[in-house]
Amino acid sequence: MRTPAFFDEVRSLSVYDPLAEFLGAAEGGRIEYRYIDAVRLAGHSCPTVAAAYWMTLKALTSLYPDSLPQRGGIRVEFREQLLSGVTGVIANVVALLTGATHDSGFKGIGGRFDRRQLLYFAADVTEEIRFTRIDTGQAVDVAARLQRVPFAPQTSELMQKCLAGSASAEETARFRENWQARVRALLLDHGDDPEVFVLRLAA
Repeated sequence: MRTPAFFDEVRSLSVYDPLAEFLGAAEGGRIEYRYIDAVRLAGHSCPTVAAAYWMTLKALTSLYPDSLPQRGGIRVEFREQLLSGVTGVIANVVALLTGATHDSGFKGIGGRFDRRQLLYFAADVTEEIRFTRIDTGQAVDVAARLQRVPFAPQTSELMQKCLAGSASAEETARFRENWQARVRALLLDHGDDPEVFVLRLAA
């Protein structure tokens, strides 16, 4: 699988999963996720997938400054409905990284490791998503202001040509380059820009 080179430059996220440790799936329960894992899950790389990955990384890093985030130990609440816009796409990536599910996740073993009832929608939260540590109750709200990092000029026009099947090979290549250039800019150039990725402690 050949992917854009910048995928390897994006910061990874390491988490501690007690279920993985209990079942011997990962030594010490440590699991490392990279942007490519979100891409594989979604089947594509776009600003939405990138934002989902990065918002989760920033939220968990903030909630666990001195230890690995605990996968399965985080409640996630979305402001929007599941079927609203790209909320479902974002939720899939968030679930991958946090282990949080609503009612379709792992039921647990002997009263432990239950991953259900940790993912909610249409919640009364300030920003797009709220992440809460179950053990401490500490929470952060996050959002992505993707409009602050626009596509290169003519990207929309090129996309329409590609969709219509009228784009030349050169135009197709330029569209793809422009598309991934925006993803790269979001993750590498604006990943720590508070005007693009908003993070606030929840009241």
